[in-house]
Amino acid sequence: MKHFFLLLMITKLLSNILNADILEIGSSAPNVLTSDHQGNKIDLVAELNEGVTVVFFYPKAMTPGCTAQACSLRDAWDELQELNVKVFGVSADTAKTQAAFRNKHQLPFTLIADNDKAVSKAFGKSRWSRQAYIFKDGVLVWRDLSASTGKQAEDVLQALKNIE
Repeated sequence: MKHFFLLLMITKLLSNILNADILEIGSSAPNVLTSDHQGNKIDLVAELNEGVTVVFFYPKAMTPGCTAQACSLRDAWDELQELNVKVFGVSADTAKTQAAFRNKHQLPFTLIADNDKAVSKAFGKSRWSRQAYIFKDGVLVWRDLSASTGKQAEDVLQALKNIE
C-alpha cells in the first residue's frame, strides 16, 4: 500500500511539472498579489516592474538545503545592494514560519508566504522544486529551473554580470 501511495505522489508531481506553464525568458512579470513574512500585502508585478529583482523559490523554510540557499543570498547582500538588486524569497510556508526563518538566519530580504500557491502557479513552479529568476524592469531576463543551494548567490551574481 505504501508503494501505491508513493507511486501516486510521484505521478502527481511529474504531472504538475509537465503541465506547468513555466515563465519563458522575455516574459512579463506575473501579475499576482501576495503577502510577505509580516502579513503585509505585496503587488508583485509592481515590485518586479522597477529595476532588477531576484525571485528565488525554496521548498520549505528551516530545512538544510533551503537554509543554505537563502543564506548564500544573505551573505552576498552587500554586493547585491551595490547593484541595486531587490530580492524576494518564496515558499508555501506560513507568514509566521517565514518570519521565524528570516529572523533565525538574519535574512535581510523579504520572504513571501505563498500559502495559496498563487505565486508558484504564476511562475509555473511545482511545490518541491528550487528555482530562481531575475527580472529587469518587469521582464524576465534570466532563470534557473534547478537552482542550487549554497551556490545560489554565486549563480545570481554571475547572471547579473551577463545581463548588464
